[in-house]
Formats: sequence, structure tokens, C-alpha cells
Amino acid sequence: MASTASLKHGMEYLAIPGPSVMPDAVLRAMHRAAPNIYQGEIVTLTESVVADLRKVARCPDGHVAIYIGNGHAAWEAALANTLAPGELALVPATGRFGHGWADMAQGLGIETQILDFGKQSPIDLDRIAATLRADTGHQIKAVLATHVDTSTSIRNDIAALRAVMDDLGHPALLMADCIASLACDRFEMQDWGVDVMVAGSQKGLMVPPGLGLVFFSDKAAEKRRTMPRVSRYWDWVPRSAPQEFYQYFNGTAPTHHLYGMRVALDMLLEEGMEQVWARHDILAQAIWAACDGWSRGGALKMNVADPVNRSRAVTSLSLPTPQASELRSWLEAQMGLTLGIGLGMAEPGDPARDGFFRLGHMGHVNGHMIMGLLGGVDAGLRALGIPTGQGALEGAADVMAAHAPALMRRETPAAR
Repeated sequence: MASTASLKHGMEYLAIPGPSVMPDAVLRAMHRAAPNIYQGEIVTLTESVVADLRKVARCPDGHVAIYIGNGHAAWEAALANTLAPGELALVPATGRFGHGWADMAQGLGIETQILDFGKQSPIDLDRIAATLRADTGHQIKAVLATHVDTSTSIRNDIAALRAVMDDLGHPALLMADCIASLACDRFEMQDWGVDVMVAGSQKGLMVPPGLGLVFFSDKAAEKRRTMPRVSRYWDWVPRSAPQEFYQYFNGTAPTHHLYGMRVALDMLLEEGMEQVWARHDILAQAIWAACDGWSRGGALKMNVADPVNRSRAVTSLSLPTPQASELRSWLEAQMGLTLGIGLGMAEPGDPARDGFFRLGHMGHVNGHMIMGLLGGVDAGLRALGIPTGQGALEGAADVMAAHAPALMRRETPAAR
């Protein structure tokens, strides 16, 4: 008789594109009694968190505002400080979250001009250049660009976008959504000339959801000073340069998130940002190698064809409907492995939604975790009889082996 036992019992693996896997050290730091929120260690800890967030974002001369909220809160905070009702923002969209930021702007009375590049292609710089060149009166006050769209896994070239704006002499603010990419994909806020960047605590920063982060330049700070009004809660001025501790958060501090963030930043900076980016790059290449193997002779497809345009934090995939949902359900029930839904790839209620899924590979992940993820997916594809090509796991292992440092070898004495 065939066994009906599930293999899910043990530590479950949440391989979705956020919330990401949280390090035990972060969770231990948060598992503590509440501190004094008026003075003492929480004050100095917060100051150190702000300073080190600048290092991760690569904006040593920039400003940081922390909000108790998610990525959508960071979107709204960035908009509320820079764009007044009736002003115009250009939004190059490469997935659900580009459109989401535009929708947030519209809700604040900001006019938007959306350039939709679809769900499989990055932004077209020539098309953006033509739009900015036609804006001779500089009505466009900001460009809202998504570095990595979490739904499509498209990674856009923010540095090249800045170069286009500079070549045209267009004065608009360049604003970047790095919610999915910060501390995963290379991002150089200051060197790339980004004026405003938004992020969240729950992805590459390895902390539970609950903190929205807004980084901004002196140019953006100057634009804030021209705003007719900004709500007390969203105003980044007191948050970024508080006279009293409570102003960091417009009230009670998110104490336990701060303790977790302190440890997460220590881990990132101890590893070094160059190494953090390199680790994510290698692990992403291993995933792509496995996907290439499955796709040869099979129906599995990566959403983004060109590796240059792929995120190092999330990979969006498709199978014939409804096989993606069947795979996700089988893995969760039988293996204790949870994959991401195909968010934003089809409308709610459309059966096509069951043909998409995502792999999250951001934050606290290493080689054996990714190989375990891929092994689980391989088992699920086999169990469900979904046709695939051969050599997926071998391809991923080859990537890992090729990038691993060579071990020092000691010659053995000749046999006597």
C-alpha cells in the first residue's frame, strides 16, 4: 500500500517574495521586554539604525525617514512630501507595482502620465526620453520608477534612467521603488543620482513587515520646502531631523522592529554590501539554470527572457493553467514549502491566474536553502506529472560549484 504520510513536518520554508526568511538572531533580538521609549538605549540604537540604513542604501549624504507602515505607506510618504495636488508625475510601469504607485499618486490628487511597458519588458529609455523631451514646459515634476517590480520580477536600469534625464537637462525628481530590491540587487542611491527611494523592512532587510523607509536627497528636501502643506504624520522633516526622540516616528517608536533592524543591519554590514549583492546574484543564477533545465522540453517559462533584466530577489514563472496553483498547493501540503502567487499577472477571477507563480530568493538565504527550494519544486513537478526538461538540479549545482571558492588541497604523501 502506498504511503499517505506528508513530508511537510519540520521547519517550513516560506519562499515567497516577502516577508522573507527572518534570521534567528533577528527574532531573538525582538523577543524581549519593551524598553523605556523616552530615553536610554532605544535612542542611541535608533540613531545607529538611521546611520547604517544610509550605508545599505549607499546614500552617505542623504536623509532617512522611518514610518510605521508597509511599502504602500512609504509610497504615500514619498509622494506627500514632494508632489502637490495637480502636479504631474511620469510613471514608467513594468508590472503591478508601478501601476500601484501611480494609483497612490492619483488618490492624493497628483496627475499621472503612465507609460506601460507591459509585464515582460523593462522600461524603454528611448520612449521615456521622447516623453521628457516633449515636456518643454517641465510640467513633469517627478519620475516614479520601479527598480524591481515584485510581480513581474523585471529589474529596471535606474542609473541609465538618470543619465537620460541628465542628458535632457530635465529637472524632475527621480524617485525609485526599491521595496523588493534593497539589499538584494545592487542599488547605489547617491552615485546613481536618485532623489527619493522607498523600501520596506520585510524583504532584503530581513525584518518583519511594519517599517516603511523613505530616503531622500537635498534636492528632494528643497522640493519639500516648496510644498503648500504636508500632513503632520507624513511630513519627513521632523522624522529625518528630530529635535526630540518621539519625532522620529510621530509618536511611539516601533521598539521591537528597531531591535530586529539593528541586528539585521549588523549582519548585512558584516557580510559587506558587495558580497550581499554577489550572493544574491549567484543564487539567482542557480535558480535560472534550474528553470532553463525544466523549460527545455517542458512548458515552464521564466517571465523575463533576458537575464540582464531579471531581479536577483524574485523570479516570476508560468505553467499551463492551472498547473502553477496545483504545484503551489502540492508543495505546501506535502513538502512544507510555500511559493509566491502570480500576483498581478492576471486579474482576480481570471482562471489565467492559476498559471503563474513566483520564487522569492531574497534576504537570509544561502546555497543549501536554494538547492532545497529547487529540489522541492523538482519533486512537485514530478509528482504532478508536469512535463519538464532534464538537468535542472544539475544546472543549479554547477552554478553553485563554479562560483564557490576553491578549497585548498593538501597533497597526500606518496604510498610507500
